[in-house]
Amino acid sequence: MAKLYNIKSDLILDLAFWLIIGGLAGARVYEIFLELPYYLANPLAMLKIWQGGLAIHGALIGGLVSLWLFVKKHSLDFWQLAGIISASLPLGQAIGRWGNYFNQELFGLPTNLPYGIPISPINRPWLYANYEYFHPTFLYESLGNLLIFLFLFTLHYLFIKKNKINNTFYFILFTLYLFLYSCLRFSLEFIRLDATPMIFGLRFPQLASLLVIILLILSSALIFWRKINHNKALE
Repeated sequence: MAKLYNIKSDLILDLAFWLIIGGLAGARVYEIFLELPYYLANPLAMLKIWQGGLAIHGALIGGLVSLWLFVKKHSLDFWQLAGIISASLPLGQAIGRWGNYFNQELFGLPTNLPYGIPISPINRPWLYANYEYFHPTFLYESLGNLLIFLFLFTLHYLFIKKNKINNTFYFILFTLYLFLYSCLRFSLEFIRLDATPMIFGLRFPQLASLLVIILLILSSALIFWRKINHNKALE
């Protein structure tokens, strides 16, 4: 992908390092914020990322901050890189979700469906201790992310072939990714069982996804309205 934009591979490797560090830091800080009373009582636990506690919304925020700092340092185009990354990021998320399967975590409600996954008693919430099979929410999210990747990557490829790539298109790719993933995550939170704060009857990741969806819709409507008024002024 970097070759299509005449971007040096070494620069992409440097960017990947920045994004990994920023993503991990953001994911951890976000998780600490969600479980602040626990971490204040156990401050050393803040450093134990190998015990879990990484939030995807925090990773996205940390990654965006890292990307912004990186493009400022190297005088690059923020929206170009954000668009390129958005077209491929869902693939990484689709692969990464399989770690939840091996760790027997982030599964959903009990189910009798043939594709329900067995969860060992030690990993079951006490309310569902007598159930053996649960919804594989990791698989649902993995497949959803794979579909998002195929859609965005195909869209990106088609526009490259037609030479219709510009900052507006990169912005659209970026917002499409945020919108589609937020819709996916909002839907799956209805059946997930992992502990998380509840606000207004919604799980916190669900509320965060809903806020992203609303902000994207409002900002898109504002941009569209301004464009219409601008065109009318030119008439």
